[in-house]
Amino acid sequence: MSALTAHEVRAISDLADALYDFLPGKPHPHADHRLSFPGAAQVAGVSPFWSGGSKTPAIAQLLRFTLEQRRSAFCPLMVAIVNNTLIYRRKKNPLTRQEMDRVNELVRVIGFKIPEHWDAAFLESLAGSPAPAPAVSAPPEKPTAAALRELSAEFVGLGKLDPQVRGFAFERTLKELFHAFALAPRSSFRLVGEQIDGSFDLNNTTYLVEAKWTGPQIGVAELLVFAGKVQAKARWSRGVFISYAGYSEDGLTAFARGRATDIICMDGKDLWHVLSGDIGLPELIELKARRAVETGRAFVPAHELFANVS
Repeated sequence: MSALTAHEVRAISDLADALYDFLPGKPHPHADHRLSFPGAAQVAGVSPFWSGGSKTPAIAQLLRFTLEQRRSAFCPLMVAIVNNTLIYRRKKNPLTRQEMDRVNELVRVIGFKIPEHWDAAFLESLAGSPAPAPAVSAPPEKPTAAALRELSAEFVGLGKLDPQVRGFAFERTLKELFHAFALAPRSSFRLVGEQIDGSFDLNNTTYLVEAKWTGPQIGVAELLVFAGKVQAKARWSRGVFISYAGYSEDGLTAFARGRATDIICMDGKDLWHVLSGDIGLPELIELKARRAVETGRAFVPAHELFANVS
């Protein structure tokens, strides 16, 4: 048996007041006998500590004797009280978040913290819980000027590589660029019968990536193949075709004829605008996606987008 401090005694008194409306002091004759304070005490194995009589002193004695004589049963007792209250008051007077917050704080003052009573999902399910605050989008992450210079040097170095390894190096450097702007890139992956050069996430939208370094410029055939890959995935998928050498006018015209686009296109000049710090990669992609919605054009050069940005 351990003597309680004056601090604990005061907290028990306050907790007894906070618990007063949780359960009745006597079982209802036509209800489950456990849906009462003596019933909760029985569930926790501390029935001898329930004295009956005046309700508030009886609750205080139950809590005090449990702490003094069977401290290990205190948390099970509180769990039994709360669980029975959820059932007893579920229809006419449900347990509220304010009541539970008060009990949790007093239990914490006594020296306990019951995990299931602090669970966010449980607390939010109680009556009177505040509505969740609307999510606030964090501003896009931007790499430092030094990081952009380093990436620029890597792009310059690609031109000096052997053509057989240049394509893979291009994909790897693009992935580093996506990482720099916190776009959660994924490296190339192979599905049955097709190769995807990678993917990234922007504003909860996943973009599939096709990347080409060498010329000739991309024509309608390559654009149709990539669009088919994107359309074969989830309906909300989008695609970004990155061709360092650019696109043929005939190919872009033919691709836009009679069809909607769910891909956007970038070329080497677009990349250099990003690497030069003229615009962030997420902003450029968003501008291109919006222009594609407005015009149906898969490729709009970055310099045209700048001219229309306020």
